[in-house]
Amino acid sequence: QLQLVESGGGLVQPGGSLRLSCAASGFSLDYYTIGWFRQAPGKEHEGVSCISSSDGSTYYADSVKGRFTISRDNAKNTVYLQMNSLKPEDTAVYYCAADRFVTVQPMCSIPGYAMDYWGKGTLVTVSS
Repeated sequence: QLQLVESGGGLVQPGGSLRLSCAASGFSLDYYTIGWFRQAPGKEHEGVSCISSSDGSTYYADSVKGRFTISRDNAKNTVYLQMNSLKPEDTAVYYCAADRFVTVQPMCSIPGYAMDYWGKGTLVTVSS
């Protein structure tokens, strides 16, 4: 019953845009730090962007700064990742995760951090 569900992935040309959504079911995201992560075949799991539960703090990987924007709508129990100026190297399965007691930098930067909840992922393919 308690789960995160990602949506919005698909095929897009280089330079295009996508918006990913992470919706929670069975619990409220109001008090959770939320992160977006990605993994491509042969590459390590990477923290892309994270957002805090209350103070508005955000974190972005250097590879996506200026191109991606994370936001949350607590009324809809949903977190978004707006991805602009997409590059082929952005191709990956994108996952969202939630944790009750963590700040954004550790959540996004510590490999293997144990989250309270993980989604199953949505595939983003950037190709001409």
